[in-house]
Amino acid sequence: MTVERYIRIMAGTVVLLTLALGYHGSPIFVSEWFLAVTAFAGFNLAQSGITGFCPPAILFKKMGVPEGNGSCSGGKCS
Repeated sequence: MTVERYIRIMAGTVVLLTLALGYHGSPIFVSEWFLAVTAFAGFNLAQSGITGFCPPAILFKKMGVPEGNGSCSGGKCS
């Protein structure tokens, strides 16, 4: 797996978990303040797309995760 895929997995997990923790109808509701984390994750995804700067990518690269070539062929991203 590549840095990009790890970031997608991490961002998706953060969004889903914080929505579940911040939504009143959820069985694991804790506080509405968890929705602020959801908004923060969305903001970071947007700024990363615009600027190309992504702090988790730096950490994953330092951990030895391969960057990949950024292309998708046949529906499979490398």
